[in-house]
Amino acid sequence: MQKIISLKLAPKRAANRKLYTNDAADFLKIKVEEITKIKVLKKSIDARKKFVTINLQLEVWWGEQAPKEQKFELKLNNVSNKDEVIIVGAGPAGLFAALKLIEKGLKPIIFERGKDVSERKKDIQFINTNKGVNPDSNYCFGEGGAGTFSDGKLYTRSKKRGSVDRILDILKLHGANKNILSDAHPHIGTNKLPGIIVKIRETIINAGGEVNFETRIDDFIIEDNTIKGVITQKGDKVFGKAVILATGHSARDIYELMYKKDILLEEKSFAMGVRVEHPQGLIDSIQYSCKIRSDYLPAAAYNLVSQVDGRGVYSFCMCPGGFIVPASTAPDEMVVNGMSPSGRNSKFANSGMVVEIRTEDFPDKEKYGVLAGLKFQESLEKTAFLNGGKGLVAPAQRLNDFVNGKVSPFLPETSYHPGIVSSPLHFWLPEHIGKRLQKGFKIFGKKMKGFLTNEAVIIGVESRTSSPLRIPRDKETLQHPQIKNLYPCGEGAGFSGGIISSAIDGERCAEKIS
Repeated sequence: MQKIISLKLAPKRAANRKLYTNDAADFLKIKVEEITKIKVLKKSIDARKKFVTINLQLEVWWGEQAPKEQKFELKLNNVSNKDEVIIVGAGPAGLFAALKLIEKGLKPIIFERGKDVSERKKDIQFINTNKGVNPDSNYCFGEGGAGTFSDGKLYTRSKKRGSVDRILDILKLHGANKNILSDAHPHIGTNKLPGIIVKIRETIINAGGEVNFETRIDDFIIEDNTIKGVITQKGDKVFGKAVILATGHSARDIYELMYKKDILLEEKSFAMGVRVEHPQGLIDSIQYSCKIRSDYLPAAAYNLVSQVDGRGVYSFCMCPGGFIVPASTAPDEMVVNGMSPSGRNSKFANSGMVVEIRTEDFPDKEKYGVLAGLKFQESLEKTAFLNGGKGLVAPAQRLNDFVNGKVSPFLPETSYHPGIVSSPLHFWLPEHIGKRLQKGFKIFGKKMKGFLTNEAVIIGVESRTSSPLRIPRDKETLQHPQIKNLYPCGEGAGFSGGIISSAIDGERCAEKIS
């Protein structure tokens, strides 16, 4: 027989296969020896009460042999001599679009402005040691996109369950831990994701696709409102039957190119704020109601949201056991992001804490038109740079000091490698962001006792939560309504947020190309 059951167990029992198998047998009122197969389908933490429990959803077979599981495979034929489709960007949207094109018998040609994973690591090391920013190879640009070196969280709100499972299966096929198939909030980790990305690239190339690094696209070839190809920064013209635009949310030059060529863009809301960092032990004690976290529990996370003066204030991309990293894409701007290694074993916990920015909040709309949100984002990053220290030394303030409008006389230890310098963020942040953050932190301090403390530090600015622009497309064909055969997709087009939803969107666009 076969049955799917749900158990609520102590962390130690949920971590031990023998123990939870015994619990499953007790639940089903059978002997443990009768069980022929047990598989964890879903695993999540319930920390709402004093004693933390683990929810396990298990598939159990007993009294007969379970059928052999069907192994997931990609059906890829050689497409070396097939019709060519250009993909701009080698992030999750671009890479998964390429895999889907190969399945359909089309040849993907990927152009990525940044470097491959191996060479990109060197540029990121330069950034972390405050030796400068390569505008084309950094935490945002390069093989695998922004997620490669900034965490690899796989949580998504997408309701396309089949599509989500397929993306997870492809990641597992290329080396991700099988736990991503069952964890409620799956996570690969920035130390493991680069190797997986390299294997995906190898799959694409082995099937006849092409991947071109350090090749920025500077122009489009458009005739009769139909895109025919692209022009690289070297002046090379490359033609294809369609172009999938998967550049990510930080490719400002692409937005400006489209604006210059009168290609339709739409402004949209986004969010900006700061990164807040606490000692991980403090977050553990708050969330798990304990002095010391159990060895059977992961580093604790949190999710905070509130309405403040008519705008959402919320945590974003929370990184337990993680690090804050410099995510600037130009030498005169300050941008921070967060990441966690697979073990989530840093002594710090960080999260973006951001305020909703609506299109009516954008300044200088008459001057910049649809680019006003982009220019506002850029302006705040330049302000943060001017209020920081030398190079990528970031402006920072103790959390309680920020809320109370006080300059911090000294700062706590931080995970941010280039270093931090005391700065009055409460003074120079735009008032509609800073005041709402101050009120939001007070609310969150009441929700999580101990959260509002000078043991925590805020670092500015967290500004790349999503794109302030959308590249529109037809709902049915997914093509740009003005330019035939142009398929905007992923975060840069405003249709996804994160690795999984971007990968799904890349596959959807590829599906539409015949």
